[in-house]
Amino acid sequence: MKNRLILASGSEIRAEMLHRAGVEFDVMSPMVDEASIKESLMAEGAKPHNITDALAEYKSRKVSMKNPDAFVIGADQILACDGVVYDKAENRDALIQQLKTLRGQVHRLYTAAVIYQGGEPQWRFVKQAKLTMLNFSDQYLLQYVERNWPEISYCVGGYQLENEGARLFHRVEGDYFTVLGLPLIEVLGYLTERGILEQ
Repeated sequence: MKNRLILASGSEIRAEMLHRAGVEFDVMSPMVDEASIKESLMAEGAKPHNITDALAEYKSRKVSMKNPDAFVIGADQILACDGVVYDKAENRDALIQQLKTLRGQVHRLYTAAVIYQGGEPQWRFVKQAKLTMLNFSDQYLLQYVERNWPEISYCVGGYQLENEGARLFHRVEGDYFTVLGLPLIEVLGYLTERGILEQ
């Protein structure tokens, strides 16, 4: 690897995806007030696509300003259903209510990645996936949350598609990596084109 690469995210699954792809990188979690940024953008009428892109850029830029020579990957994900943008649930009860709202419905995940270098954006990409949840029972929902807490509390939708969360769905349309929170193929493609990753 010719250039230092930094993942500006505390997400374990994003780091795992890059590790499994054979990428060498450092991790730096930026201190970003995501709730305030999201609230401000929503008040301005921003679409989920733009919100997730902006959040990814804030993270990438903040880390890049302190590490100007590195290529910094910022990433974020937004869940939207019927015009409502969802955050990570604060506790089990909130997650249960959120999943009750989403069950039997179609929602979308918007996943963005923005790469900075020298304090300037070099590349950005936003992708979406369309997911249809099963109309699962209250009993199964309670058991699911009990079995998978607290791991699912770190996910915006309250599920991990790579684990038992797959059982919540009737259909998933879109890229698997997008659902996990990083448009991995596109990120790897850019890094390869720039010569950051060997080909």
